[in-house]
Amino acid sequence: MPDAASPASIRPPRPEDRAGWEALWAGYLTFYGATVSPEVTETTWGRLHDPAVPIHAFVAERDGALVGLVHYIYHFSTWTAQPYCYLQDLFTAPETRGAGVGRALIAAVRARAEADGASRVYWLTQEGNVTARALYDKVAMRTGFIQYKQPIL
Repeated sequence: MPDAASPASIRPPRPEDRAGWEALWAGYLTFYGATVSPEVTETTWGRLHDPAVPIHAFVAERDGALVGLVHYIYHFSTWTAQPYCYLQDLFTAPETRGAGVGRALIAAVRARAEADGASRVYWLTQEGNVTARALYDKVAMRTGFIQYKQPIL
């Protein structure tokens, strides 16, 4: 149960969370206009529970329902001896936005990354995602980097 100062309980996902996680995952993909195959969703869910894979997650639970998710990945860098933590996906149920769920999920990732010896947590977002950016501008420093990509598949 969340305490009075917390908008939700933050914890790693459990196998029985699959349906709630999948609903949030679908909402995240819809928000970004993305689609992934059922096989990719199945693979992602499996990776979140495989201790040999450096992809991890937290979910936010309130009143028995999942209301947010965050996925994060550890990787090495040529710039530090410690790994980096890339916060890849963050999504909260629309009805919880502005209630601190996203902030609590980011804080959980930071605390875990710090405990695991990472030197930083970083993430990307779309320029037009003004709601998320309003939060990000309060909890992190904007780097000024621009992402480029070359799709292979």
